[in-house]
Amino acid sequence: MGEDVYEVQAVRYATSPDRKRFHNCLHCAPGDVHDAMPMDFYVWVIRNAQRTIVVDTGSRDWKCVQRGHEYIRSPIEGLDALGVAPNRVDDVVLTHMHWDHAGNIDGFANAHIHLQQAEMRNVTSQDMADPAINTFFLVDDVCTVVQRLFEGRVTFHERSREIASGISVHEVGGHSAGMQIVRVNTARGWVVLASDATHFYANYRERNPFPVLYNFQDTVKGWDRCLELADSPDHVIPGHDPLVLRRYPAVSGALEGDAVRLDADPIEP
Repeated sequence: MGEDVYEVQAVRYATSPDRKRFHNCLHCAPGDVHDAMPMDFYVWVIRNAQRTIVVDTGSRDWKCVQRGHEYIRSPIEGLDALGVAPNRVDDVVLTHMHWDHAGNIDGFANAHIHLQQAEMRNVTSQDMADPAINTFFLVDDVCTVVQRLFEGRVTFHERSREIASGISVHEVGGHSAGMQIVRVNTARGWVVLASDATHFYANYRERNPFPVLYNFQDTVKGWDRCLELADSPDHVIPGHDPLVLRRYPAVSGALEGDAVRLDADPIEP
């Protein structure tokens, strides 16, 4: 019996249209440091007739606006527009615990959470007493995960683990202590939801990391791991690139322009 096959959608919930290349790439040449490089913010949904899994839960509205980004809609509202009822989501995979990926967990009342052990260890360590470090996290999100843990609804993974037939998580580190990526079997082959293992196509293609780094070497190795697990470079989906919305076919309906099908072939190279 083969692996289960899934549909995968990316759903945009916020945008930051005024960012420059120096915000998103560690290395910039003098001529391109101020080039426009907008950033989008996504959550992802993986589903078939048997199960529905959400990858990341986005940001709370006030936190997004506080950091200077444009909040389009709640990720929960976006998923609901696709027919994904939050109370019917089986599992939530948190690729990492940064504020723009781990908000709104409380909106998925019945979901089981999947997180890397290294990530939880980091966000509950003494390092979080330093404002220069804890600025990337929101204490409410950490507390929500701890509450779910006491309810028996959190699984901590180490390295790689299949969480359902045709879906696996893989620790890569780099951007955060326990950054993980998600590999999904689709009709077009194995897709890797890289999340912030590579914010933009440019980060891994140019070997030029996003400036927020927990470990530089692991970031670089993480790009190679994404490519190993995906069927081709076209099967690697970056976590914040506006090009994703142009490269893949739109989901028709209320979210047209903000949601695309990642299990379909790209419409643009």
